[in-house]
Amino acid sequence: MYDSILVPVDGTPGAEGAIARALSLARVGGATVHALSVIESGDDLAALDADEREQVRRSTERRGEQATEHVMELADDAGVEVVRHVRDGVSHRQIVAYADEADADLIVMGTHGERDVRLGSTTERVIATADVPVMAVRLADGPEDVPSVAGVTTDRVVVPTDGSDAADRATDRALEIADLTGATVDVVYVIDRTIYDLEDAPRSIIGNLREGGETVLEEVAAEATERGLGVNTEVLRGAPDEEILAYADGVDADLLAMGTRGRGGGGRSDRLLGSTTARVVRRSERPVLTVR
Repeated sequence: MYDSILVPVDGTPGAEGAIARALSLARVGGATVHALSVIESGDDLAALDADEREQVRRSTERRGEQATEHVMELADDAGVEVVRHVRDGVSHRQIVAYADEADADLIVMGTHGERDVRLGSTTERVIATADVPVMAVRLADGPEDVPSVAGVTTDRVVVPTDGSDAADRATDRALEIADLTGATVDVVYVIDRTIYDLEDAPRSIIGNLREGGETVLEEVAAEATERGLGVNTEVLRGAPDEEILAYADGVDADLLAMGTRGRGGGGRSDRLLGSTTARVVRRSERPVLTVR
């Protein structure tokens, strides 16, 4: 399932959580981890003169080498094979290109969440354009928040679904991870109050919406049961991102898995990812696996 896992690193403090997640999954699945650092040469440097750009480049390269070396040290301790790479270019483009070249099955990278005021952050751009699933892991606030590789657990996976093709693909990936880790799967369907006026809607409409959701959940539950997995299902009502996040908090989920929209190279990230997925990725304190 996962033979090759790509972990982009740049020495950002708090990224150890993403590294630990990647190494833990690689150790369980026998995958090789590719630690990639990109020396940024994008528009952010255009305002600098040649000497300043070179100074930034040397500093970034040194930090990138140290970051990939740190991954190698952690991988050695965990018994995971690792490959190191440093590249020049625009970060999200190089990450996606390397994932294609290395036949990566998964990209695991850190995200600042809502603290990153740039709507098109590197992580969101990778999610929107990569052909492989991307796991976004919130950057830790301090060392006490960073799990060791041995301390990473995947006991509970939450899978929001609406029965769409994108949600089905995310469900498939979530069940594969649950197979690998022995996790219980929670499948949820949200009746969206931002679309339906749930207070004034006739009972028959609410009943039909619930029945449709239960049908979708039953299909996923049957597949999970067939795999021998523990599974819970729940129909929720409210704003999808709020309900999904609250449910994940309530069951102390280790991972969420969600589908995204089609491929795109620019524009607003919430249009490319799907507004619900984009909001969950930004707001979740828990890792979110996105599948296109």
